[in-house]
Amino acid sequence: MKIHRDTLLRLRYFLVISLLISVFSPGPAFAQQAEESEAIVGEIEVIFEGVKTVSVENIMAHVRLRVGEPFSQNLVDQSIRALYQTGNFEFIEVRRQALPDGRLGVAFIVVPKYRVSQILFEGNNNEDDSDLQDEIETQVGLPLDEVQVKRDATTLYHYLQKRGYTNAKVSYEIERNEQLGTGVVVFEIDEGDRLEINNIEFTGNEHVESSDLRSQMETTEYIWLVSWIMGTGRLQEEIFQDDLEKLRTYYKDLGYLDVEIPESEVVLEYPDSGELNVVINVHEGRRYYIGDINVEGNKLFPSDELLRVMNLRTGDPFSPSRIDQNVEILKDYYGQVGYLDTFVRVERYPNIEGGTIDLKFIVTEGERFRVESINLQGNTKTRSRVIVRELALAPGDTFDLVRMKSSQARLENTRFFDEVRLSPEATNIPGRRNLRITVKEGQTGNLTFGAGFSSVESIVGFVELSQSNFDIFSPNNWFQGGGQKFRLRLSIGSQSNQILLAFEEPWLWERELAGGFELYRTESNYLATYYDELRMGAQFYLRKRLFELVEGKIFYQVEEVDIKNVDTTAPLVVQNEAGNRSVSKVGIEFLRDTRNNLVFPDRGSRLESLTEFAGGPLGGQTDYVRQVFSGAVWIKTFDWANQVISFRGRTGTVIPYDNNVVPFFDQFFLGGPYSLRGFQYRDVGPKQSDPTQPGYGDPVGGQTMAYASIEYTFQILEPLRFALFYDWGYVNSGDLNWDPNAYNDDYGFGIRLLLMGAPLNIDFGFPRKSDQFNNKGMQFNFSFGTVF
Repeated sequence: MKIHRDTLLRLRYFLVISLLISVFSPGPAFAQQAEESEAIVGEIEVIFEGVKTVSVENIMAHVRLRVGEPFSQNLVDQSIRALYQTGNFEFIEVRRQALPDGRLGVAFIVVPKYRVSQILFEGNNNEDDSDLQDEIETQVGLPLDEVQVKRDATTLYHYLQKRGYTNAKVSYEIERNEQLGTGVVVFEIDEGDRLEINNIEFTGNEHVESSDLRSQMETTEYIWLVSWIMGTGRLQEEIFQDDLEKLRTYYKDLGYLDVEIPESEVVLEYPDSGELNVVINVHEGRRYYIGDINVEGNKLFPSDELLRVMNLRTGDPFSPSRIDQNVEILKDYYGQVGYLDTFVRVERYPNIEGGTIDLKFIVTEGERFRVESINLQGNTKTRSRVIVRELALAPGDTFDLVRMKSSQARLENTRFFDEVRLSPEATNIPGRRNLRITVKEGQTGNLTFGAGFSSVESIVGFVELSQSNFDIFSPNNWFQGGGQKFRLRLSIGSQSNQILLAFEEPWLWERELAGGFELYRTESNYLATYYDELRMGAQFYLRKRLFELVEGKIFYQVEEVDIKNVDTTAPLVVQNEAGNRSVSKVGIEFLRDTRNNLVFPDRGSRLESLTEFAGGPLGGQTDYVRQVFSGAVWIKTFDWANQVISFRGRTGTVIPYDNNVVPFFDQFFLGGPYSLRGFQYRDVGPKQSDPTQPGYGDPVGGQTMAYASIEYTFQILEPLRFALFYDWGYVNSGDLNWDPNAYNDDYGFGIRLLLMGAPLNIDFGFPRKSDQFNNKGMQFNFSFGTVF
């Protein structure tokens, strides 16, 4: 059969037109939506399927549609989302129907959730219901959410593990009442035995000490009192799993790349009731070493120079983390001269027979860049100049990655920001990159309430208002954003009280020169039983980093010292100073501090020199020159138990002039928790030696002093250290008199505990050589301060 060509063309046109009509013509659904969108809402109905546990009023409060207003599908969707967000419903559906008057009826069909009517704990013989209830989020009266109940069961399991129930099991049941729409949640608990880790033992570790492996773990053996305070010494599954991974990583960084520590081979032994031994089996495998090291692709620097920069040597144990570190070292080395896009790839070539792995560092150098501009983002409070002055890079400089990282560290050390990110930013200018600085403002103002106690000052409470990002010229910004330091402290105790107001501008005249002042009033009743001391004064200073880590400070200080409530039994040198005396002095101080931790350092040193000149042309009623040198060094001896030995020393003399005497309150005393710990506070040094005079045997101070101490500490547990110490020192009456014949010394032991962010020091000191007045047996010294 043949079809004429014209007929075929007409047929094609007909099919195309039909297709277009079917696509673009509004169908019944479209027509219905258009009709509904123009309809007016006539009524809104709520239909409950199941028990009604939510009021109609509560539901209607979340419905966006209104009777008498046009129907909107968007408002329907918003209403459904709002109702689901209440957490009260399992299911929500909306139906529409035309009403006789032509308007539209809308029905919300809802399936409410059951309500929790009761929470029961079964099987918990040792843990109180109230303690368990505090751990979970499911509460009586709230909607019943089985997903949350399941989470709560897991939470209870972890809680019991932390409490020492290593084999605890927690499950749950929900008893639903369909008539009332309520549910009873029952947590079924099998506590098992409460176990304390008696021993953590390793097997198969032929080349690594067990003590070194234990030091990598957060899981520890149970130590009485310490574990009770810190919540340690018990097996917690998640923490233990992390510990096993830490052990694998530790082994691999020692070169044991094939190490296996299977969880299936961990053995839990129960030697006695309430005790647990953990046995971890290690398959060390072969140890691999670094073979040949080569660098390729480098044109700017010769290979020998790059190899010297890296801290890898042939024959070293193969350590994946050290390989990664050296990749960063190479990138930073190129980054110092502006090659920001340098890429370093490492290829490894193992030699199975020799047990070595050759390394090839392949360098792609990229292009050299300079700094175009500084782009600051996020500093809504801090002034831009406060940020820019901390930078080690400026526009036009070679874009040095090392200096960029140093700038980031300096900004982080200001503690003005919660987050600091520095990164290169592309520009349209060849060979140029912007330095983008993104910060997130932190909380720099604090109102702190605190308390502390010690064997010297007894109990002290304080309140302190501080602002580390103060701006004295910006009241509209709540005095924030200028980088200045402000501090107001009030303290009161049974033996002392203080008021202190301090201010510092760290960049005086936009130079790296700090200037500030302190105003203070300090009253002390603990110095002796027969007098009280009140000091009021002010100090004005300039402080600057001079070179390397040496900081210099010059100051002028004026104060009024009031010796009051002097008892007739006090030594004559004290009675003669009763009343007010003014002191006006200038001083210069040098400080070098390289400690790696301000609380418990294990390396570094602190050296300090102080020179003061009082009276003379400065006025005041006191004339002397004081010189004091002090120093301390901390040396880590062994990694096991983080053993540290420290040496401390201090010496000084104060020299009167113009035929004056140095008042006793500005002389030297030793003894107590901060010097010779085997003696009472200020009880080492010259005494009132005339039995016919008042105050016989009481300390009167001296004009020359020397003190030395050696202390050895080791870690028992992460926050707890045990200390052994020996103290030696003397105080002589005359100036420039370093005759050590009248020395006193002591020895003892103590503990150091970091508790709630503050150090607790407890020492038991035993006098060894003493004078006729100050041998009063073993001395117990302690000090603790915390913020809450």
